[in-house]
Amino acid sequence: MVLLSLVILFVLVSVVLTLEGRARPVTVNQAISRYHSDPSADPGTHPPPGVYSYQGTGTDRLTFPPLSQAEGPTLPGTVEIQADGCWSFRIDYSTNHWQSWTYCARPTGLVETGGLVWQRWMVGPVVETNLSTLRCSLPLLSIPSVPAADKVWPARCTGTSTQIHGTLVTVGATRFLGQPILTIAGHKIPSVHIEVQWKLSGPQVGSERDDLWFDAQSGLPLQNRRSIQVRTGTPFGPSTYTENGEFVLRNLTPKT
Repeated sequence: MVLLSLVILFVLVSVVLTLEGRARPVTVNQAISRYHSDPSADPGTHPPPGVYSYQGTGTDRLTFPPLSQAEGPTLPGTVEIQADGCWSFRIDYSTNHWQSWTYCARPTGLVETGGLVWQRWMVGPVVETNLSTLRCSLPLLSIPSVPAADKVWPARCTGTSTQIHGTLVTVGATRFLGQPILTIAGHKIPSVHIEVQWKLSGPQVGSERDDLWFDAQSGLPLQNRRSIQVRTGTPFGPSTYTENGEFVLRNLTPKT
């Protein structure tokens, strides 16, 4: 009877942990609770700091173990000001997945200098998390102050992860595709449309393509469409991660 009770208790705890670790949408209020940007830190060019509302869909998948997690439909986007004319943009895809980018205003335009990606997976009752840090020697993104039609420029970044040994190398190209007018919250917003394609090598091998639209004046991300496929070796064999999703801005005034 005691053994049976312990087994039942173990099963109940496992179920609770698994349910608690499921991916859920993140609310704007949850994002505001960790917002800590100081608007007086840097008077440089950047979007108004705070938490913006985005809407989107997407799915993260692993082939081994076979797992999947949903993104959205609500995705808060947080702008925080940094030093030296830089600022960060973080999107919360779910309670189990967020990504941030660091942008800096330079004489040649807006450049992306790096970023972070955090994920959590529930493997049964076991919690697995990973934080990846990316630093770019050639900007992964560069929005020129004077865009040229169909301009292409190289990109190169390196990254490390808390759960993966070795250094990831990202090499690719960024293409300027135009300056369409997007309708956001009933307003016509001039945008810059960028396409980024790159290859990943090192401990992770794969490819990624992003279509990105930014506010032509502030650099605020307006829309994002992405497709990622990366293979990673494990002690039990290779595992392929795929991510497909999109999001779009729904309000022009951030909350703090």
